[in-house]
Amino acid sequence: MDLIETSIPKDVAISLHPTTTPTPPHQRLARQQEFDRLVDSSHCDLADSVALNVRTMLPATLLGSGQAKRIADIVTELEVDVVFVDHALTPIQQRNLEKLWQAKVVDRTGLILEIFASRARTREGVLQVQLASLNYQVSRLVRSWTHLERQRGGFGFMGGPGERQIELDRRMIRQQIKQLEKELDQVCTRRATQRAGRNRKAIPTIALVGYTNAGKSTLFNRLTTATVHADDQLFATLDPTLRQLTLGKNSTIVISDTVGFVQALPHELVDAFRATLEEVMEADLILHVRDIADPESAAQKQVVESTLAQLGLDGDQAPPMVELLNKCDLAPQIISKICDEFNGSRLAISAISGSGIKELRDFLLRWLRRDWVNQTLHIPAADGRRIAWCHQHGEVHSIESEEDQIIIRLSLPPEFTTSGGHIP
Repeated sequence: MDLIETSIPKDVAISLHPTTTPTPPHQRLARQQEFDRLVDSSHCDLADSVALNVRTMLPATLLGSGQAKRIADIVTELEVDVVFVDHALTPIQQRNLEKLWQAKVVDRTGLILEIFASRARTREGVLQVQLASLNYQVSRLVRSWTHLERQRGGFGFMGGPGERQIELDRRMIRQQIKQLEKELDQVCTRRATQRAGRNRKAIPTIALVGYTNAGKSTLFNRLTTATVHADDQLFATLDPTLRQLTLGKNSTIVISDTVGFVQALPHELVDAFRATLEEVMEADLILHVRDIADPESAAQKQVVESTLAQLGLDGDQAPPMVELLNKCDLAPQIISKICDEFNGSRLAISAISGSGIKELRDFLLRWLRRDWVNQTLHIPAADGRRIAWCHQHGEVHSIESEEDQIIIRLSLPPEFTTSGGHIP
């Protein structure tokens, strides 16, 4: 008996890009293209992309009546199932537009939540997406109960069944939110315990941050030989991943791959993903991965920096940061222009080809050993135990023999200096 292959048909969708403030054309186009890529990531067939200038945002529909009618005609003509709006919509606006267009309407926050929900794999990632979704839904429950009786006059239990059902659902969602927050607190506690263990072992943590699709996961895999999913799509990786990276003898770090940022990242997601982003907040060094081949690289840098500032990582509160100008093989002319500006806070790399990876590892090793102390030790030639200790705990630069003793010049971590009295 032959098996018949079946696949879930894609919903037909269009994307709307309302501009409410004057915006340079190139920025507007970049945001439109980015949003359309998000729609493509949501298992929908994008049939049309429409840019709109909105002079006055109407409380009822956001768009003007003429624009709303124009979109209704497109929805009918293309038999659209879903309309994605690159703007935050109030519950009332969303409900009114759905009635007018007879199609599902999803705003920017809802779209990103849908994508996050489909990409989260670990228990922690699922918890964070669920929490963000519930906080988003709690104010929109009225949309689910418009078929029930409206509220009647009076007090106490005189409200209609629709009102009572909404309140029951809200109470249930709030209970779920409390439970999820409790579980995420446990995640935070577990991460804090793990960080404390790394601190006791003096293992620094380095966090990769950057705009989505900048190449963080590809670089993470290149450095650590891990197999984190990396693809040419937005939000390919959501779940945080930590791996140890050995840079040299007695030189080990923990490197963390984190969720990518995007323009106008919904505050629900920033709040919910604090458990993940704590790895950034507690990092000893941040590597900001930038797609230098993207024409909007400078604007993307501002988005990342502003999101980090939302987390409290600015000024004296922020760890040191180094920019990694990724995909340099795709933009050699740009790299050649700014290479004179490199002052140790920027490195040009290509995570795909491996260009600049050795220089990056060398930089990380120098950073890791920035506090190491140069020592010159005079050890009896017969004391093999102490000689072996030097090789085990430090970086030996030279060894000289002098009569019945060995002169070893080496670098040692601060905890093993003679002032600390730890050298046996």
